[in-house]
Amino acid sequence: MERDCVFCRETGGERLWQNDLCRVVLADEPDYPGFCRVILSQHLAEMTDLAPSDRQRLMAVIFAVETVMRAVLSPHKINIASLGNVVPHLHWHIIPRWRDDATFPGPIWATAIRPGARHTIAAETLAQLRHALQHITPEAV
Repeated sequence: MERDCVFCRETGGERLWQNDLCRVVLADEPDYPGFCRVILSQHLAEMTDLAPSDRQRLMAVIFAVETVMRAVLSPHKINIASLGNVVPHLHWHIIPRWRDDATFPGPIWATAIRPGARHTIAAETLAQLRHALQHITPEAV
């Protein structure tokens, strides 16, 4: 654990699922509903810091989250990104994208091409996403 690391100190969002390797959180990103993070439990910066078997396990969680998102939300696209330039704690962003969001087709961190645009998800659909993510089985993907 690194005292200065936000993902060592905080969950990084609403925790929906966790195992010994990582946790899945729903990020608080109002312009990008359904945005999730998969955050490694230990403080490492790069995928190659993990043993090969843990890399596979982590990717299985990421794929499980993507599978649930596609089934529940039916987005136009899913973006999966691991940057870590600001927070060098291994984590992945899994982001459902819609053609009407503020930055589509660019990354969510790009300058908005539709200022003020916000894709919304019904509360019931978001509840379905939460429920489905709480019950993922990464080994089944």
